[in-house]
Amino acid sequence: MTQGKVILPGSTIGILGGGQLGRMMALAGRQMGYRFVTLDPVEDGPCGQVADEQIIADYDDFKAGGKLAELADVITYEFENVDASVADMLFNKSYVPQGSQLLYTTQHRLREKTAIEAANVPVAPYVEIKTEQELTEAVERFGVPCVLKTAVGGYDGKGQWVIRSIQEISEAFNTLSKAKTDLVLEKFIHFEKELSVVAARNIDGQVSTFPVAENIHVDNILHTSIVPARINEEIQDRARQLATNIATSLNVIGLIAVEMFYTKDGELYVNELAPRPHNSGHYTMDACHTSQFEQHIRAICNLPLQPTELICPVVMVNILGEHVDPLLKWMNQNGQSSNQDLIVKVHLYGKKEAKVKRKMGHINLLTTNIDQALEWIDNTGIWEKKYLSKKEGALL
Repeated sequence: MTQGKVILPGSTIGILGGGQLGRMMALAGRQMGYRFVTLDPVEDGPCGQVADEQIIADYDDFKAGGKLAELADVITYEFENVDASVADMLFNKSYVPQGSQLLYTTQHRLREKTAIEAANVPVAPYVEIKTEQELTEAVERFGVPCVLKTAVGGYDGKGQWVIRSIQEISEAFNTLSKAKTDLVLEKFIHFEKELSVVAARNIDGQVSTFPVAENIHVDNILHTSIVPARINEEIQDRARQLATNIATSLNVIGLIAVEMFYTKDGELYVNELAPRPHNSGHYTMDACHTSQFEQHIRAICNLPLQPTELICPVVMVNILGEHVDPLLKWMNQNGQSSNQDLIVKVHLYGKKEAKVKRKMGHINLLTTNIDQALEWIDNTGIWEKKYLSKKEGALL
């Protein structure tokens, strides 16, 4: 196999986007000797604070995109909803090893599901919806509950409607139709656990996966990731293999996060893909031999991928806007765990305004006992206790 282009340290990496994923990407790459330039409309944003240079402009600004192409030896992105016209310009004028096809696929739920099935990976039963009558027929076929989603856009539960009765069909269709995009109805999967696997693939085709995370959501926003996931090794191996199949089939360069449902009868269904570093992979920063952010830099620069083994068990817990003040109060009063078997690693993203439900940071709890970490989350007062059941990780 012919070796692909290698981007060595000392080169400049351009990041389209200026949020926390870009920030952590840049911090990991700077340790390796890379320089960074970011394009983002927010001055002094999370990535801009640690980059060598920031281009302050909207993402659909062609002139700004051209400047990014001039300054960078390689370009990556930290979110998938990249403006299509600017993306095309960058792909034509600069070196974007991730290419445009993966973005095209993952920006649309129907295309994404088709691609997942083409990788011989199972997804929940689904159907495209064009009319209210089609929705009514599909709901009758799938039964309730089922989930109506917009095919484009939507994250952290946005652009979705869980239909729990026939009476909701008309309102659900009329509400989501306002987005002026395709709609897709998915059969509701009664899952035991939500899982995710972050996979990396470099230009030469080397693939590596990180340990399986068990994810717990609150109000459709990721709250905690528990690693190793509380499932048997056979299921963990199968989940990592599914992520490998997807990364290979879709010719991924960089990272792809594969979110899955694990059912009571032992089945795995892939729910969603994200072609970038992922919130559920933040635990890797402190608990793995290589972080997801360093692995992403290595993949797009075509360096050998590094080992991903878990150093110790870990629980990642998100810091949202409403958690910042109690976290800072805790840090001012104590700032460490009284349990010597629990190491608390705080990561804040440098965002100026702590809005409710806005992701402001995360904490990695390194531990020898997962239950101890979950108890710490309950007992600090930073998060509401109702969020976790220590035995099952279910919402209460």
